[in-house]
Amino acid sequence: MSRVDELFAAAKAARENAYAPYSSFKVGAALLTEGGRIVPGCNVENAAYPEGVCAEAGAISAMVLSGEQRIAEVVVVADAALCTPCGGCRQKLKEFGAGSVKVHIANLDGIRRTFTIDELLPAGFALHD
Repeated sequence: MSRVDELFAAAKAARENAYAPYSSFKVGAALLTEGGRIVPGCNVENAAYPEGVCAEAGAISAMVLSGEQRIAEVVVVADAALCTPCGGCRQKLKEFGAGSVKVHIANLDGIRRTFTIDELLPAGFALHD
């Protein structure tokens, strides 16, 4: 099994644990850290919209908590034709990943499209900004 397949499986499994009672739109994400660890996350909605957490943000928080701070690759899974990260999550991914990091967008059947972080957010903020 390739690393992308492992990331897809982890993101798809994380999606199943999403808390989405308001939208019923579950999203899972999985990050491959530069240290080789796979870190999943899922979206968590809240009645006080927009106070929920996106799957990518949850995975990033778990990655930082685990002691790592650099993303090597990402998979995002939703039951949709194409569900790319929101603007806030694009900026969060840029904070922890190089512009060339691949972000694979998947539906429940597999990877549908791949972007780099720079393609998703060409003029995002960086630490020096």
